[in-house]
Amino acid sequence: MTAASGAANHVVSGTTPLPTSSSGSSSLSSTTGGTLAGNFQTFLTLLTTQLQNQNPLSPLDTNQFTQQLVQFASVEQQLKTNDQLTTLVSLQQTAQSTQALTFVGKTAVVDGSTAALTNASATWNLGVPTNSNVTISIANSTGQNVFTGSYAVNAGSNHAFKWDGKGNDGTQWPDGKYTLTATAADTAGNSVAVSTQIQGVVNSVDLTQSPPLLSINGQTYTVNQIKSIATN
Repeated sequence: MTAASGAANHVVSGTTPLPTSSSGSSSLSSTTGGTLAGNFQTFLTLLTTQLQNQNPLSPLDTNQFTQQLVQFASVEQQLKTNDQLTTLVSLQQTAQSTQALTFVGKTAVVDGSTAALTNASATWNLGVPTNSNVTISIANSTGQNVFTGSYAVNAGSNHAFKWDGKGNDGTQWPDGKYTLTATAADTAGNSVAVSTQIQGVVNSVDLTQSPPLLSINGQTYTVNQIKSIATN
C-alpha cells in the first residue's frame, strides 16, 4: 500500500490544463490556424497520457474530458469561419476597387458646396423641400464674396445652378474653387433648409485606401458618397 500510495502522489487527478505562458495566460494563439492545430495535438496527447496514467482510485472525469474536446473543437471551427470571412472581405474590397475604377472620367454628383470654376463655368445642384425663394452667395477660396443672387425655386432635389464666373459688378473671376451658400424662405417667410451638391469629373482613384477614394475637383470622396452620375 505504501508503494501504491507513493505512486499515486505523482498522478494528477482530473484533467490537466492547457500549457500556459509565463504570464499565466493560455499559450493558444487565435491568430493562426497552424498554432491551433499544434496545440490541438498537444491537447490530445495530454488527455491520452492522463487516460493511460490515471489513478484508479480517482479516475478522470469523463464529462470534463468531453467538454474540453467540444470547446476546443468549437474554437477551431470559429477560426476557420474567421478565415472565410477574411476571404469575403478581400473579395468585397476587390469589387469596390473595380467599381471605383469605372467612375474615372465620368461626371459625378456628390454632397458638397465647393465647386471648381473651370473655363468660366461652375455647377451646383440645389434641393429644396417646398417652393421657396433662394438666396445664393458665392465666395472665393479666401472667403471673399464674389456673387449674390435671389431666385424662385420650385420644390425638388435636382435644380442645377450654373455660374459663369462673373461677379455682380461684371468682373470675370479666375478659375479656382468657389463655395456656394444658399438660404431659403417659403411663401410664408419661414426658413427652409437647402441641400447643395456639386458636379465634377472623377480624375483619379486611390486604390491604396479602403474604401477607395475618388478625386473630384481636388477633393476625395468614397463611392457611397456619389449621388448620381451626370450625363456628359
